[in-house]
Amino acid sequence: MQSPSTPLRWGMIGAGDVAEVKSGPALYKTAGSTLVAVMRRNPERAQDYARRHGVERWSTRAEDILQAEDIDAVYIATPPDSHKDYTLAALAAGKHVYVEKPVALNTRECDAMMAAEQASTASVCVAHYRRFLPIFARMKSLLDSGAIGRPLVARLDMLQPAGSDLIAASDQNWRVDPAIAGGGLFHDLAPHQLDLLLHWFGPVVRASGFGINQGGHYPADDCVHGWAELAQGVAFQGRWHFAMPETERLDLCEIIGTEGRLSINFFGEQCLTLDNGDGQQTFRIPNPPHIQQPMIEQVLRYWREGGDNPCSLAEARAVTALMDDFTR
Repeated sequence: MQSPSTPLRWGMIGAGDVAEVKSGPALYKTAGSTLVAVMRRNPERAQDYARRHGVERWSTRAEDILQAEDIDAVYIATPPDSHKDYTLAALAAGKHVYVEKPVALNTRECDAMMAAEQASTASVCVAHYRRFLPIFARMKSLLDSGAIGRPLVARLDMLQPAGSDLIAASDQNWRVDPAIAGGGLFHDLAPHQLDLLLHWFGPVVRASGFGINQGGHYPADDCVHGWAELAQGVAFQGRWHFAMPETERLDLCEIIGTEGRLSINFFGEQCLTLDNGDGQQTFRIPNPPHIQQPMIEQVLRYWREGGDNPCSLAEARAVTALMDDFTR
């Protein structure tokens, strides 16, 4: 366990777009945390990131992060195809790991990561950070308080045009290359949604689904339908489509219970609506400037004070297994 009296020293592998605002600044703005070194294969961009964020060292080699004696924890912010190898190397070096989602390409890789964690003195947390955003915390508190009675059905629609602005831009469109991402845009966005559903209602009792390519814009599936029975008795149905007409754009999750309904969108500015016997209430709680900071605060608390892992490899594996069930 990291001593609370000394700062936790981070090294980042993959100083790219996801780390620019969402996560990177939280590593040095969170109390008791400092970002020591960053790595990116492009030397100009690695140096530029370090300069703009006040990081003392940069490198084009992951080994310089993994082997550094003055680094306690590694943030892995690369595409999913390298998550397993970097996690295994960091654990072998005795460094804690905070790894982006989706955690790996498949459950086999998750199993290898879990075995490595068991053999290491360090531990792994997965960046399913929406659990700790204020709006989703409010959603969970309403569910736990019985605001809609006993939840019965969860329905999710993620319908986007091929050029949706919800999809993060990158130099290469790796998010639709199954060899790099594990699948298509479903594998990039659905982990956020499915993690929350399992966090609220899981684990999975049974699940099925299918994935197909209807738009033909890239090799990966752009349409996924899934059904699941969750342990708390909730029946879930999800639709993801990334080649829809602009007029059909939709990002909505509805939870219907015995005494009401909760509705929320997952991306952009969230709007949470409660409909029950007391009428309708709407909640709008802004996300923090660095959207992963609440999660990173929980990660530091776990490594410094012990207690429960804010998102373990086992929980992330369950999300991966559910995605496999929906697309196989």
